[in-house]
Amino acid sequence: MDLYKSAEKLMGMDDAAWKCHANPWSVYTRFSCLPLIILAIWSRVWLGWWCLLPLALAILWIWLNPRLFSEPKSLDSWASKGVMGERAFLERKNKPISQHNLDMANILTALSVMGVAILIYGLIVLSFWAVVAGLIATILPKVWFVDRMVWLYEDSQ
Repeated sequence: MDLYKSAEKLMGMDDAAWKCHANPWSVYTRFSCLPLIILAIWSRVWLGWWCLLPLALAILWIWLNPRLFSEPKSLDSWASKGVMGERAFLERKNKPISQHNLDMANILTALSVMGVAILIYGLIVLSFWAVVAGLIATILPKVWFVDRMVWLYEDSQ
């Protein structure tokens, strides 16, 4: 099972969505997704079951984000190259990529998953510092992953 392709399918990413997601505005505003989910889950303290409403809105934002922005005029920005590199990474079965790019992608994804585990723990026990640590431990490897995808994109050009 390819976790990366499964995520792409879950998001319903087609060519049009990927092209729009290459807009730097889409990439940078995407970093709001995890904090919005965290806030929605934490809001159960104040809202009870009504926290499902902001959670649903956060999930909707995750799906809408790569579709809301227009295609970028160029692919010269770091963010655009990262998205295009991710597309190349997802097509690695058809067009192989270097082993070091694959290894780093897997390592960085594993690090992000560990961050998610800390984050989930923090949300369960309502530990502010565990949530902050988990958020940082999730996002930093993701940013590094995007940077590696920039390298992959530039190597493939």
